[in-house]
Amino acid sequence: MSDSDSETGSIPAMERDLPNILVTGTPGTGKTTTSEMIASVTGLHHINVGELVKAKQLHEGYLAEYDTHILDEDKLIDEMEDMMQEGGKVVDFHTCEIFPERWFDLVLVLRADTQPLYDRMEKRGYNQRKLQENIECEIMQVVLENARESYAQEIVIELPSNTVDDMESNVDRVKQWLDAWKHQHGKS
Repeated sequence: MSDSDSETGSIPAMERDLPNILVTGTPGTGKTTTSEMIASVTGLHHINVGELVKAKQLHEGYLAEYDTHILDEDKLIDEMEDMMQEGGKVVDFHTCEIFPERWFDLVLVLRADTQPLYDRMEKRGYNQRKLQENIECEIMQVVLENARESYAQEIVIELPSNTVDDMESNVDRVKQWLDAWKHQHGKS
């Protein structure tokens, strides 16, 4: 089944009282911190997909060389479908193209300069291979390009995430966006 309407090619909107927001980016760009801040300020519910995958065993095993679980996309989508229909979610994950377009009203792609990104990943204890691959992904804008290819251009927003000030500014922007969304949808 496709997300698009066969006659118009448009994506049918999910009826919900509050929007869903996807916060994505290369590991270390501040997705979880930003998502938690957004949830705190807006009252939306934060879903850390990485934690959900581990807690609900939504994976096919573990890949030691990258120190990561092998995601079972079908299990993940099945697990999240009902909660996404409710609306009011801030979803945080480093991959964005696996999620149905209809789920999100706003897609934030967090970007970081390579030095703070390297420092964050090194502090987390990432092995050299994982660290290097993630730095290359950020330089090549892999997550940003995937978001632009997977979602309507008008909902994909690239945001800097190098400092706490950047994160606070991003959260303020999301709060303003949410207030406008509520007003536009008669939910204010």
